Amino acid sequence: MNKTPGATLRVRNLSKNYGDGPVLDRLSFEVPAGETLAVIGPSGCGKSTLLLLLANLETPSTGTVLHGESPLPVPGAGSGDTAVILQDYGLFPWKTVEDNLTLPLRLRGAPTAERRERGAAMLAELGLAGLERRYPAQLSGGQRQRVAIGRALITEPDVLLMDEPFSSLDALTRERLQRVVLDLWRRRRPTCVLVTHNVEEAVFLGRHILALGGKPARQRLWLENPCFGETDCRKESRRFSLMRQVRAALAAREDADSETGSGSGPEGSGGGRTASRAGNDTPRQDMEEDAPCAG
Repeated sequence: MNKTPGATLRVRNLSKNYGDGPVLDRLSFEVPAGETLAVIGPSGCGKSTLLLLLANLETPSTGTVLHGESPLPVPGAGSGDTAVILQDYGLFPWKTVEDNLTLPLRLRGAPTAERRERGAAMLAELGLAGLERRYPAQLSGGQRQRVAIGRALITEPDVLLMDEPFSSLDALTRERLQRVVLDLWRRRRPTCVLVTHNVEEAVFLGRHILALGGKPARQRLWLENPCFGETDCRKESRRFSLMRQVRAALAAREDADSETGSGSGPEGSGGGRTASRAGNDTPRQDMEEDAPCAG
């Protein structure tokens, strides 16, 4: 299956304030149609808030999100629909795998025969054929996440948003599902935004990488990723160079924040690319070692 790429996402001067101070401050970026963006930053820095804004589930305090040339519609509204994959799967425990998977089709009024046909095709594609009558509690964590991925993609959305979908899985299962998502993306080509705090995951799945941080969260780095889409890139030295660059940008900015007592800075106000030192920093092993920021 090869689908026409989804819609371009354009973010312009986007800020969010919940009343006790801004969480996101003047973000501007663009994700070309059918490409992927990985958003990375420490826990609590506003990544999930950004995802909710992109899904039109939150209203920005200032700025706009455009789906193509128009404001992003409510998810499920016509051809510009948006799907979201959550980190806790979001499956209904009282529904079977088949019913969970095909729920979006049922909500759109698809007839039973169509739901079963498309559900069976998706289960086969996900390697879950024969499990349609099981319940979520009877599946492994990786299998449950595959069902959640299939449910998000079964309506062929133009935009796919993923909120740390692999964070609760073991390392080997996580890597397998990263490859599953990459394969599904190649066949369908939705415009995809992945939120993660894992540097390796961002470098593997993001054609573009956006690093956030500070109080409020601003852009630390925008990076074009030449390793994206290469399934054996995990073994290449340039991948490790990219990972060092991302980690160094986050660490350098965090050091500056701690010295000034503020998360703001002259380069943190939107779409400009932030320079980072790449070669001499000790790479961080896990983003969760970073101090959390507001949001």
